[in-house]
Amino acid sequence: MPGTRRQGLHAPAHARRGTATRRGGSVSGEDAGGGVSVSGEDVGGGSVQGEDAGGGVSVSEEQPAATAGAARSRETPAGSSSRAAGPRRGRALLRDVVHRDRTLTAGGAELRLLVLACTPDDTTAVDLASGSLVRLRVPWPAGHAPDLALFDVVEATLADDPESDDLAQPEAVTVAAPPRHVGSLQGRRVRRVLARLVTTRDDPLLGFHGPSAPYWGFHGLRPSLALIRPARGPQLLRRGADGSTWVRFGWARDDVWLPVEDGRAARALAASRRDRLSGKALAAALGFSPHYLLVALSGPRGGHCYKICAAVLPKG
Repeated sequence: MPGTRRQGLHAPAHARRGTATRRGGSVSGEDAGGGVSVSGEDVGGGSVQGEDAGGGVSVSEEQPAATAGAARSRETPAGSSSRAAGPRRGRALLRDVVHRDRTLTAGGAELRLLVLACTPDDTTAVDLASGSLVRLRVPWPAGHAPDLALFDVVEATLADDPESDDLAQPEAVTVAAPPRHVGSLQGRRVRRVLARLVTTRDDPLLGFHGPSAPYWGFHGLRPSLALIRPARGPQLLRRGADGSTWVRFGWARDDVWLPVEDGRAARALAASRRDRLSGKALAAALGFSPHYLLVALSGPRGGHCYKICAAVLPKG
């Protein structure tokens, strides 16, 4: 009918853009102005999910009343991975971080960290309180492989004797137990953290020229970690002699080749069935566009410490 057609054409704009229904205590809606949605259901415990439209980082919390006590009482079995049952994201992970000028290194100190690389030798992370790079020596249980992922947020307690006196690796500390996983970060919050850590190209990588230096030549005055933005590249290569993975990139005027100890990058190169990857092909193999390289100094090997690539990282 004509009247019906006019009503549809001239219906209020807000009625077409957003809807709201209420059924059994549930409410859902869409804000047409900003594209941010909130949904919740009143079931005694309640759940809220939202998206931060400013940076694309989501925050979610869910704690039904019937299971709240059980969730709080869960404990990680001895010798197993220490992962939280309900990991948090975004602002919830940073809300209670007390900012400091330096990383705490006293025995028993508790740190909240953002993981950048994890190997059996050590876990490289950012101390969220100070913004400094830290190397954690973790006593992983026998037969339990390190399982922390990129941009995981963990809590770690330093051992009574943190052993923070390694002159070649001044950022290294020993923790009392495997770190406890509490959530993960992504988006603009990660980008902010990483941007503050980038090393300038004014000095040689890790403070000295060449691929290695004798262990006795270190006095705790040079860093053993550097987050860098390559001037050219990077390019992943497989060396034919032993099948090892290397990364090639430009740093200032140097053409740098470093062995890669990032398992994910090595697997990506192997899965491609190619001997070298760069540009779009490398981004497709990794699942992200490589933006940073985490360069580290190895432990002494035959009396020398070597520069290695500990991780190939996205922008955030």
